[in-house]
This record gives sequence, structure tokens and C-alpha cells, in this order.
Amino acid sequence: MAQDEPAQHDPAAAPQPERRAIDPRSLRALAHPLRMRILDLLTDEGPATSARLADRLGENTGTVSWHLRHLAEHGFIEEEQGRGTKRERWWRRVGQGFNVNSAELSVDPATSAALDTYKRHYLERSFRRAARALASPVPPEWVGAGHMSDWGDVKMTPAQLSALGAEILEVIRRHVPDPQAPAPADARPVLIQFQTLSMLDDDTDAATTTHEESQ
Repeated sequence: MAQDEPAQHDPAAAPQPERRAIDPRSLRALAHPLRMRILDLLTDEGPATSARLADRLGENTGTVSWHLRHLAEHGFIEEEQGRGTKRERWWRRVGQGFNVNSAELSVDPATSAALDTYKRHYLERSFRRAARALASPVPPEWVGAGHMSDWGDVKMTPAQLSALGAEILEVIRRHVPDPQAPAPADARPVLIQFQTLSMLDDDTDAATTTHEESQ
């Protein structure tokens, strides 16, 4: 499972930095509800101070400051140099994304518990972002450009599911433009998400039909 996969582009595009692979110690540090919410805000809204984050999160400034230092210690965020004062430090996210390898991180019980916490937050965040996107006004020329699909009646082997996910990810990477390149005049922010997850055979909530819809 990976979070915020940055795009890979065509050979003519500028080389992209490698994604950070999360190790067990870093995952245990990240897998705290408030720390993940802080990282979400710094990702979605840009640099902020502990006071601004505390106001957005409804938390005590001292508590937020402690969690900010913890995130910085593990390399998820850094202080923005040349901005703010000793009493008001600005923080920003480091890098564009990272990889979380479930197979490697589920061996140790303590790390496995942290992985479960991280996955739940990741999927909840994905749902919230999709809900915001669906609630956004859509210009006429964008109607029908988006797409939603749900294939819940499929049975596959682990190898087949892994191959499917890898191929979908390669297609996404091939189509996502270089973030450093000038955007066309008619471009606007879009949300791209996908999940390939195993399900229990007796899951009564599992979908029994295939659903596809353009948005």
C-alpha cells in the first residue's frame, strides 16, 4: 500500500526524486491520529505554524508543537527557513510522497498495529477527499470527464491482484503531467484514487455487482 504516489513521466521530462520507503520506526512515529492529521494539513494547505494548526485542529498549541517536533525528528516535516521567528516557527512537509510496504511492515506485531492505524486513516482521508471533490461545482466542459468504478464481485489470486495494481499504477504515472511543467490554461486540480484490496469470502457488506459511472 502506498500513500500519495508521485507521478513518473515520459523520458523527456525532468527526473523525479525517489519515493521514501517507510521503515518500522518511522511508521510507528507517524501512526498517531493527530500526527497524521497534522501531516494532512501541511500536505493539502501548505506550510503553517503550530498556532495555525492548533486552531484548525481544535487542539492545544503545546500539544501540536510536541507532535510537530516528533514528525520533524522522523523526517516527515521540516522548519521553513527564513520565515517566522523563534516564537513562531513555520513547518512544511518534506517530499511529495512515500511508500508503505505492507508485506514488510506486518511481520512485527507492534509495527503491524501501527500499519492498521495508518491504513484506516489513509482510507478515511481518501474518502473525505473524494467527498469534497464530488461536492465541488463542475464546469460544463468537465461533466463526464471523471470516472468512478467499484468491482466487488471479482475473485483473484495474490499474484493477479498485485499485477493488476502495478499495471494500474503504471498507467496513472504515464498520464499524470510533470508537476514542474507549466499547466495548460484549461487545466484544474483533479483527484486520482484507486484501491485493490482483498475481502473476506463471507463479508456480507461486499458488493455483488459491478458499478461504473462517469462524473
